[in-house]
Amino acid sequence: MTGSSDSAASPWTDLDRPPLREGDLRHALEGAGGLWREVRVVAETGSSNADLAARAAEDEGVVLVAEYQNAGRGRLDRTWTAPPRSGLFFSVLLHPGDVPVARWGWLPLLAGVAAAEAVTRVSGVDVRLKWPNDLMVGERKLAGVLAERAGDGVVLGIGLNVSLREDELPVPGAISLALAGAATTDRGPLLRAVLRELETLYRRWSAADGDARTSGLHTAYTAACGTIGRRVRVQLPAGRVLVGTATGIDDDGRLLVDGPDGPEAVGAGDVVHVRPTDEAPHAY
Repeated sequence: MTGSSDSAASPWTDLDRPPLREGDLRHALEGAGGLWREVRVVAETGSSNADLAARAAEDEGVVLVAEYQNAGRGRLDRTWTAPPRSGLFFSVLLHPGDVPVARWGWLPLLAGVAAAEAVTRVSGVDVRLKWPNDLMVGERKLAGVLAERAGDGVVLGIGLNVSLREDELPVPGAISLALAGAATTDRGPLLRAVLRELETLYRRWSAADGDARTSGLHTAYTAACGTIGRRVRVQLPAGRVLVGTATGIDDDGRLLVDGPDGPEAVGAGDVVHVRPTDEAPHAY
């Protein structure tokens, strides 16, 4: 796999951002009994998630980082794009084979916790989670997670805005670490920290057979989630809207909403949008 693409080239010409050093990343992350057995950095590809989905039959632990994606996707196939080298755009291949499939729905939430904790620690920016797995700074979106089933495995993709300027943001409701006043926008330490935290949480969750409470994931997610305790508007398929107070997360990772007809649990796969009732809408 070359990681390149014959699609239209990047529309941006500003390449004053330093590239990631693949050799440094591989030296820091590969081997020594760790989860990450292969770390690749490519200049451009369509979608790192799609690239790893094509390799789903391989052993887990592959990390693919793209300096630019020309066909990046978010949840519900929303389009996503950013200037080259302006963020961290990467996917990982996992095979949680010993964990019951019914519990795999916790993986995107796990990735959100790992990314939020690592980015907060390295950058000094207070990052919170909007259910299910958007990383937020205040009311603005910093990063998103996309989880996709691939054969007997799961591909987790993360897109994190690092050095984007205001005029480069995909929508007004987005933000970057640079705009948030981060202590560093060096992508190497940020990526290493996220991958190490992801490995720690994934191993702990796997060892607990995917039990979010036993592994501590439920507690960690609840502590990091800024949606809980707020009044929310949940847009469901077929035009249905649920308005109420988000009271917590159940054992399956669903959001508990105390609505007009009483408590209701909504799953990520059943939701089009969740936003606090005082938050301006955005499509990113």
